[in-house]
Amino acid sequence: MIRLAVLASHEGSTLQALIDACAAQSLDAKVVLVVSNNSKSGALRRAVAANIDIRHISIKTHGSEDTANYAIANALADAEADWVLLLGYMKKIGEAILSRFSGRIINTHPALLPNFGGQGFFGRRVHEAVHAAGVSATGATLHLVGCEYDTGPVIAQIQVPVLAGDDVDAIEQRVKTAEGKLLVDTLQKICSGSLDIL
Repeated sequence: MIRLAVLASHEGSTLQALIDACAAQSLDAKVVLVVSNNSKSGALRRAVAANIDIRHISIKTHGSEDTANYAIANALADAEADWVLLLGYMKKIGEAILSRFSGRIINTHPALLPNFGGQGFFGRRVHEAVHAAGVSATGATLHLVGCEYDTGPVIAQIQVPVLAGDDVDAIEQRVKTAEGKLLVDTLQKICSGSLDIL
């Protein structure tokens, strides 16, 4: 059973898909820690409801980005996390985390990278950009985390249609559903050894 730690900033809908898959034993994994830079995040509430250990770590709690990053790295190490998942985490990952968990940090991005990615492209902003561009398809991407926003080797992607008449909400909901499925399916492949990305 692999041990997963999650960094999240907002509502935690993809985290919930992960929690549900672990509870249903459709994923041979355990979420051992959820860290958020937002003390009021839905992700922390969801973790508490599932009896998962939580930490609120931010510049508010630790004074600076560097100190917060060291605290997060230490919390992840203490939790003995095998993989670190960024599920809607709005902060750039610092060197303290990158160096200790190199090749073991996976980010979810709500579009088909390299399209609609990079600094400033997060959450609803991505779906607004997709809608404004008038493209016929979007999706979700899992990738190993690099030094810059939305960089690092792509592990898996799933395509989602953008239908005539879709508004931003419809696109966002369809992508969120696909993103959760992509994450669970990919982690199951890692657990079973059928996907080796180390």
